[in-house]
Amino acid sequence: MSKKVDYGKRAATYDDLVSLPENMVGEIVDGELFASPRPAPRHAMAATALGGEIYGPFQMGRNGPGGWLLLVEPELHLGPDVLVPDLAGWRKERMPKLPDAAYFDLAPDWVCEVISPSTGRLDRVRKVRIYAREGIGHAWLVDPIQRSLEVLRLENDRWTLASAHEEGERVRAEPFDAIELDLSALWSP
Repeated sequence: MSKKVDYGKRAATYDDLVSLPENMVGEIVDGELFASPRPAPRHAMAATALGGEIYGPFQMGRNGPGGWLLLVEPELHLGPDVLVPDLAGWRKERMPKLPDAAYFDLAPDWVCEVISPSTGRLDRVRKVRIYAREGIGHAWLVDPIQRSLEVLRLENDRWTLASAHEEGERVRAEPFDAIELDLSALWSP
């Protein structure tokens, strides 16, 4: 369960974030520190499987176009906010190599949030608002309980639902629509 940590009226700092126990994922959203335990098995399965589906064709160029740098749970420093999406990707022309820092201050081109019951509202409302502010072109919302994928496209600083999919559909979802994804691979049996 994601828990908002109350510091009174004081804005959370990076020191607050790094002082969390190692088994917690911390994020600073709109000045508030949110701490969540490591993902549950369904969540981890969906993120791992999706990363595997797109990593080979898009990062390695195997049977696909290549041209991307894809990472699991990168720490993003976006203005005053520190976010940790489940997956993120940068087009290689924007980020040709990994930075030496432990975090990224260049906004990715794509993010994916795997929705958990405890983080769903944070992911769907506050974090996607920040992703739009930073000009991230696409956001995917994967719900392993509902077995669904929502593909959001940023247009004129607002999110548009580009497509929505469920269960075992085979889909071409932007910006990775050069390949077909089998959504059944994301859900635990």
